[in-house]
Amino acid sequence: MTCPPRRAGLRDFLRHLRGQRGALTAATGLSLLMSAASLAQPVMVESLLTRMAGSGPVFGSALLLVGLVVAVAVLTGGRDYLLERTAERIVRKLREQLVGRMLNLPVGEYDRRPSGDLLSRLGSDTVLVHMVVSSGLVDLASGLLLMIGSAVAMAAMDFPLFLVAAGGIGVGAGGALLVARGLRQRSEDVQTSIGALVAASSNALAGLRTIRAARATEQQLTYIGQRTGDAYHAGLRLARLKSIVSPLSGTAVQAAFLAVLAVGGARVASGAMDFAQLISFVLFLFFLVSPVGQAFRAYLSVQEGMGAWRRIEEILRIPSETAHDRPAMGADKQDVTVSRREAAAAKYPRRADEDRAHALEFDSVDFRYIGGEPVLRNVSFQVPLDGLTALVGPSGSGKTTLLSLVERFYDVERGTLRIGGLDLKTISRDALRSQLGYVQQESPALAGSLRDNLVLQAPDATEESLHAALAQVQLTELVRRSPNGLDAPVGEGGVLLSGGERQRLAIARVLLAAPRILLLDEPTSNLDARSEAAFRGLIGELTKAHTLLVVAHRLSTVTHADRIVVMDRGEVAAVGSHEELLEICPLYRDLATEQLLA
Repeated sequence: MTCPPRRAGLRDFLRHLRGQRGALTAATGLSLLMSAASLAQPVMVESLLTRMAGSGPVFGSALLLVGLVVAVAVLTGGRDYLLERTAERIVRKLREQLVGRMLNLPVGEYDRRPSGDLLSRLGSDTVLVHMVVSSGLVDLASGLLLMIGSAVAMAAMDFPLFLVAAGGIGVGAGGALLVARGLRQRSEDVQTSIGALVAASSNALAGLRTIRAARATEQQLTYIGQRTGDAYHAGLRLARLKSIVSPLSGTAVQAAFLAVLAVGGARVASGAMDFAQLISFVLFLFFLVSPVGQAFRAYLSVQEGMGAWRRIEEILRIPSETAHDRPAMGADKQDVTVSRREAAAAKYPRRADEDRAHALEFDSVDFRYIGGEPVLRNVSFQVPLDGLTALVGPSGSGKTTLLSLVERFYDVERGTLRIGGLDLKTISRDALRSQLGYVQQESPALAGSLRDNLVLQAPDATEESLHAALAQVQLTELVRRSPNGLDAPVGEGGVLLSGGERQRLAIARVLLAAPRILLLDEPTSNLDARSEAAFRGLIGELTKAHTLLVVAHRLSTVTHADRIVVMDRGEVAAVGSHEELLEICPLYRDLATEQLLA
């Protein structure tokens, strides 16, 4: 039986403070000096009152007291600046780590985690962590120093009166601590509910046009309202807990003050202590009580921050997509000017049982998504080094999943997937993907300009190569019609482009990187008849320098393929040319006859 992973705690958080030891040590030193200067003030007040009562000189004592007050202010300001700067540095590093991990999580994690929830960890959760560093931990430490120093001074001055004060404060503090034990979990619940709210809102904004076209705005408002209500009720539960802590500690403090004044007044009247000592004792009590409140506030801040920290650490503990990658084995970038067959012969020697080199081989591949039913079963076929291989079949038959496996967004469950004879699992993802150009079915565009999208996979591309790639996919007019040229904005998600333009832009982007293998998922789904005809010509050119694996629905794309793989319910139904499949494969014949491929 395996034990569940240990939840992140204060010790894990303190590990992230190691790089700021110098600043934290300096802040702690300033806190010590501030505490010492604060504790010296009641002593100076007692001395000043005694001198005033005896008609002695008071200027020096008064000047020293003013100096102590100013010193406390200066030390507090210096400490607070150091803490704020340190907190900003820690949170900056934490956010960089979090973003780095988010962008490198296994794709399966994105399948089960809303992006809005991930973003809330980067936003509101890190703000709470900032509060822990900037005030919580050091406030807690400096408060304890003042409390200990004041308690020692009070006990030395008048022990019976100290016991009266300590008894009242101790009862209130103990009760408050018992109540505050649940704060961390309540805070984590609040942050989780906020993450769900952000995720719901993010999804609604991303699909705003679809929602409005479907007249589903009210439906979405109701759903988001429910998430808002969840966050509200979680916040109320936290607020109720915090509202109990403050009155408990406040009542104890008031009771302690009243008891000290009553008992202290009686002791002054009896001659057990003089008036100056009582004033000094009350000031020490103030320095004891004020840090108690400060310490409780800091404790609450730390508990809330640790709830947020657990959510951040949960993401940081997930292994990155490449955490278990093996070093690349012969998958370096290949110069596309070299003959395809020469390159294959040099890089991937043929096995004795091969008639020709294969770019890709699926060998008895099984796959299922996490927690789902099998998507692929015993899939076996080869993609020749030259020409176009098309994947066809009804929706949900596993075609797009095959491309995802080639990209190693997921690893096969059973069986083997090879590139040039090498098991994909023996090649690092980075080296593998340098050989691949992938155009998704949705063809998303990143917010920014045409240039930003084009150079995503080829950051060193020249101006001439950018225009050449756009010309290949017939997007030259898109550049001409904008005064900004290549710097024309495309909008968030490419909303300023048509579906066909986004699709062709995605193709131009991968062509700039000159990959060995092109993976195209329904590349003509958004193209008009004229653009599709031009694309067929482009396909013919691309097969001279690239291996093409294309998911296709339109018959016009399929008929010219060198090899067609028919998928049905996650299995390979048949493999052959268009003419052969019309003869031997009823499913393909039905698809063609019913124009489902057109």
